[in-house]
Amino acid sequence: MSSRPLPPFQTKPRMLGLSDLQHRVRNAMVRGETNGIESMLVGSRDPGRRLAIHRRHYTASLVKAILARFPATVWLVGSSLMTGAAREFVHAQPPSRPCIAEYGEAFPAFLVSRPGMEAIAYLQQFTELEWHLGRLALALDGPAIRAGALPMLKGEAPDICRVVLQPGVAYLQAAWAIDELIAVYWSGRAPDRFTLQRCDLWLELRGSRGALSMKRLNRGDFTFRACLAAGASLIDAALSALDADEAFDAGQAFLQLAGDGLIVAIDVVEGRA
Repeated sequence: MSSRPLPPFQTKPRMLGLSDLQHRVRNAMVRGETNGIESMLVGSRDPGRRLAIHRRHYTASLVKAILARFPATVWLVGSSLMTGAAREFVHAQPPSRPCIAEYGEAFPAFLVSRPGMEAIAYLQQFTELEWHLGRLALALDGPAIRAGALPMLKGEAPDICRVVLQPGVAYLQAAWAIDELIAVYWSGRAPDRFTLQRCDLWLELRGSRGALSMKRLNRGDFTFRACLAAGASLIDAALSALDADEAFDAGQAFLQLAGDGLIVAIDVVEGRA
């Protein structure tokens, strides 16, 4: 009988599950963390170098997407500052959705958090305006219910009715005349002199098939429409508007909403019928 020691017990390397593998690849691309994935890299003499190429491409393509999404902000603060901010952003907050067209919503807040940007008091509001306009440019209008064709509410009380607005509409409150500033950018001409005014601003933004428009509203109409866009019932939206402006006329505001072609449906609020 042999007295040689038995070989140590060996096991095969644990195979990573798909989610674990995806997580490690993601960290390698976004953060440069290659621990735990280096042994899986194959191909060519230096597969790590190939991974670095992919990582640079990841950064470059997303930075390009951010700069393309905020051209007016690039015009405002300069290409160098925007490129640096975008490069940091794509690694700090990578895309969470497969559609790159939806990427960048958090960029305005990220941009103003960078050193020196606090000197531009209106920067975040301006960048948020540009984000909304870029998003709305891709929207398509639905068939509108005009004022003369509003359906009867079938006995439902207004407090359980919800107005569905066009998908290409958004509401933005600002403390600066940022609509005038972005209009200067759109014009493509540098004025001899421009002073950005500080003011209370309530904007309705509309987009359809690439066409964009901005409209200033009074505080009551803005509150009414913004609440409806957020899913509030008719009565709740009207009460909020009255709190904002005691001169608000709910009936007239509702008819004007239809007259502007913004109503696409009137539904019963789910769970309250």
